[in-house]
Amino acid sequence: MTSAHSKLHSDDVSLVVVVVDTNPFFWAAAALPFADFFANLVHFVNSILLLNHLNRVVVIAAGVSSCTYIFDSSDASPAGGAGVTATFDKASRKVEEFIAQDARATASNGVSPANAASLLSGALSLALCYIQRIFRSGTRHPQPRILCLQGSPDGPEQYVAVMNSIFSAQRSMVPIDSCIVGTQDSAFLQQASYITGGVYLKPQELNGLFQYLAAVFATDLHSRTFLRLPKTLGVDFRASCFCHKKTIDMGYVCSVCLSIFCKNQKKCSTCGSEFSRVMPDLNSMPDQSK
Repeated sequence: MTSAHSKLHSDDVSLVVVVVDTNPFFWAAAALPFADFFANLVHFVNSILLLNHLNRVVVIAAGVSSCTYIFDSSDASPAGGAGVTATFDKASRKVEEFIAQDARATASNGVSPANAASLLSGALSLALCYIQRIFRSGTRHPQPRILCLQGSPDGPEQYVAVMNSIFSAQRSMVPIDSCIVGTQDSAFLQQASYITGGVYLKPQELNGLFQYLAAVFATDLHSRTFLRLPKTLGVDFRASCFCHKKTIDMGYVCSVCLSIFCKNQKKCSTCGSEFSRVMPDLNSMPDQSK
């Protein structure tokens, strides 16, 4: 089987899959209106396409209950600039329809605004599926990378699915870049960027979002080796337990399937292994640092 590197166009041709957070609960209270955010995104996508006519950009909308493709630059390539403009207009209408549809689905599912996290795991899966389809297309392909524009807080219930996507991207040598437009850092995306060799950035001023995107995330992977890009000062490596889907500092790990639990279990709920040895309760242990 031909390796992925042997089928690359060149070192400066890129395939950028952008995952956009369209959580209506987040954008209702965000400092930056969604319309302004989407306008910055359109300018950023145009800048990537202008850097090289072989570059490709795909945009995926990640809602609370679903995710979908809203833009693919390859659909507009035959018609030139006019085709790109028409495709952007179509994408704008499509994202509006998707947000309304996702809001109705979220309301029918009874999701409260306080616990409404975007479907990051599903969006990453769609992005990786698209990239793998390009890998297996039999033609020479550009260098792929994923850019996540996230504002909503992490959903601990998605921990396993998100980590599976991260390791899949690492194995495929696909960097995951992260740009946080919300007030909270994302532990999921910190780990994703660290493990896959991507860039994690939380802009200090959202009014200059396009400048951040163009200066940090528009450059191809080869050009990054000559630039001093932002580095994450600290990465939150805490995991989420499989029993309550909560982020924990200490827990119990199944020795068979590596499932994580916040409390001592007699039997693993994932693989069914029974634990004969009784372990002490970590929550009742004295603090050794004192």
